Amino acid sequence: MFTELIIFLVLGVCAGIVTGLIPGIHINLVSLLLLSASPFLLQYTDVLSLGIFIISMSITHTFLDAIPSIFLGAPDADQAMNVLPGHKLLLKGKGFEAVKLTVIGSLGALILSILLVPILIPTVRFIYPLIKDYIGIILLVIVIYMIMKDNKRSWNFIVFIMSGILGLIVLNIPNLNNPLFPMLSGLFGLSMLVKSLAEKVNIPEQKITNTIKIKKSVLAQAIGSGTLAGTLTSFFPGLGPAQGAVLASQLTRNLGNYGFMILVGGIGTVNMILSLVTLYTLDKARNGAVIVISQLLETITLTQVGIFMSCILIVGGIAAYLTLNIAKVFSKVIGLVNYQIMLLTIIIFISALVFYFSGFLGIFILLISTMIGIVPGELGVARNHSMGCLLMPVILFFLL
Repeated sequence: MFTELIIFLVLGVCAGIVTGLIPGIHINLVSLLLLSASPFLLQYTDVLSLGIFIISMSITHTFLDAIPSIFLGAPDADQAMNVLPGHKLLLKGKGFEAVKLTVIGSLGALILSILLVPILIPTVRFIYPLIKDYIGIILLVIVIYMIMKDNKRSWNFIVFIMSGILGLIVLNIPNLNNPLFPMLSGLFGLSMLVKSLAEKVNIPEQKITNTIKIKKSVLAQAIGSGTLAGTLTSFFPGLGPAQGAVLASQLTRNLGNYGFMILVGGIGTVNMILSLVTLYTLDKARNGAVIVISQLLETITLTQVGIFMSCILIVGGIAAYLTLNIAKVFSKVIGLVNYQIMLLTIIIFISALVFYFSGFLGIFILLISTMIGIVPGELGVARNHSMGCLLMPVILFFLL
């Protein structure tokens, strides 16, 4: 039994490497394929082993997906907010450092959230019924604060509304596969790549640093905020890691780019961990991978939660090691190529992936999203207002 669990843990890590490094291939897709194949697989193994595979893949993915986000500008929903500060560091020769910061956030938040699980189980049971009817109002207040907090209120509002309307349209298109991929790639990926291509930006030689100077107070605040945001996204329906990053960035001050990278790095990992807690306490699954686990297990016991948490600790250590070493390879290779050609290649590659997953409609969404994504930079407006593409639909979901 133990040997079988280890085998599925290793297989899950391998699958997480693939989903983390290749944009467009998400853990939800692999989880659904596993579910469809489960009648055959269960002839040779058990549901707990399949659950270990999904969890190992998901945790590994949350570490490794920072690499294409930072080096290639190809974000998924969890890493959308990482693109801009990550790209800034890349253009300073600190791409590896950017990835390392997300690993610090992921590993630190992973350990902290597991330590908090015994407290969160009764807390979630108590708090959720009290606030579930007010989530939309809370989010609306935060969005208003985001828009009003600086002197460019009108432009902030326009960017939020533009992206919000885009999100409402895209997320309600029937039979559109992977709607988030073209939308987020345009808003936060291609818009930045096109701008860099137009300005003929050249990427400097990347430095691989062994140490990062960051204040302990900023480190603690970033990990704590990331854990809090990840906790909220794990049991509020419709609230994802990208929205959590926006909320946490508004609640936390003076983190800087380093602190923000740590914060965003931790949210996706915490979301996955505490979604299991939500499944156990509320019998509600908040993401695709956990939905598959719930369908495989039907009921989850405290013993199984303990096994899953032990698995997460092991996988977290492995994923951190793998991410840092793969990022070193990316840092060495990216400096050997012509950056303009690489930008054009990445744009074509992302467009091809969008076409493969979402067809001609996906390409149209990518084009519109890219044009809207260019607007904040031209107006000098913070890009987090473009997360209206997800925040507006969520707010309306709760209020209407």
